[in-house]
Amino acid sequence: MLDIGKDIRSLSDFKRKTGEFVDRMRTSGHPLVLTINGKAELVVQDAASYQMLADRVDTLDALEGIRRGLADVEAGRVTPLREFEAEFRRGHGLSSRPR
Repeated sequence: MLDIGKDIRSLSDFKRKTGEFVDRMRTSGHPLVLTINGKAELVVQDAASYQMLADRVDTLDALEGIRRGLADVEAGRVTPLREFEAEFRRGHGLSSRPR
């Protein structure tokens, strides 16, 4: 979680104390919001925390795809495998598969 009192800093302050801020991010896992002229412009975080966030997004994307697929099946929006295969082969100039 972001701690507004500690995790929003100016870019100038970050430049002066980079090592200190990097150590703090590694320890806390919290990102830093960096401001320029008082406006939030950048978010910096340690690589491990970023990877964990990216993995969570990938998982959520996969779950959403599964949810949509199940909704399609429920609504009858499906194509029989043989029909799909024939259409796929025609569309890609492939000969029909021997049976």
